[in-house]
Amino acid sequence: MKVLNFGSLNLDMVYGMEHIVRSGETFTADQLTRAPGGKGLNQSVALARAGAQVYHAGNIGQDGALLLETLRSAGVRTEYVRTLPETSGHAIIQVERGGENAIILYTGANGSVTEEQIDEVLAGFAAGDWLVLQNEINRVDEIMEKAARKGMRIVLNPSPMDEKIGRLPLELVDLFLLNEIEGADITGQTDPEEILDCLAQRFPQAQVVLTLGGQGARYLGGGQRLSQPAVRTNVVDTTAAGDTFTGFFISTLLRGGTPAEALETAAKASAIAVSRKGAAPSIPTWDEVREVSQ
Repeated sequence: MKVLNFGSLNLDMVYGMEHIVRSGETFTADQLTRAPGGKGLNQSVALARAGAQVYHAGNIGQDGALLLETLRSAGVRTEYVRTLPETSGHAIIQVERGGENAIILYTGANGSVTEEQIDEVLAGFAAGDWLVLQNEINRVDEIMEKAARKGMRIVLNPSPMDEKIGRLPLELVDLFLLNEIEGADITGQTDPEEILDCLAQRFPQAQVVLTLGGQGARYLGGGQRLSQPAVRTNVVDTTAAGDTFTGFFISTLLRGGTPAEALETAAKASAIAVSRKGAAPSIPTWDEVREVSQ
């Protein structure tokens, strides 16, 4: 069983700040770090470090050598990554001293996925393989529809949340992984349990994982409703927390773990990630997460 992550690849510029800049304010950053990122890349790295056989599909620009190197060094297969004559996607990230962040995205090469590329990539996958998607590339709806016709299992992290999400064929999703803000935007509800109930009513075929930051995570699916507390840690940078959770949750299921085991493993992995600086560099390995369990 293979995992295809058709997603973004970004070069992140991370600014350490005393606080997130307010409207109209000019403020000097304490430090600047350039690092690989993008929700797609981060989730592929997390999947691979958690032991999954993952292939990444997407686009980079001529400046994207670091992105390829990062994927390969984590064990991600990169034969479906194209290099285009344009700028790679990138993000400007402010991280305040308490660890919270604010992110500006520029799509760049991530917005140049073609129909021909989709067909070429999906030809390498079959029924039962997993497809992981976010909302940082174009043609996500087309990818979902073609993957569903092949019988692939579709995982969606609807981030960043914008008007495009409402136009996606969400009824094709087998597993939603989303935070409380994304859940509220989709359902119009704010209470976590009501968000889960609404999603279950609209998409009864799907499993739902709702992450709640310091309040842990909730799961609903297959007749089960589960709650997972957050693992206490010293928070340094929350940038890749959700992506780490996603990768380790999926990988635990692929290993034959139960949803409860997947929630616990993902929570431990996220706790390690937020205790470190950066996005992809902060994501732990499976062995590191196992050490937390011992």
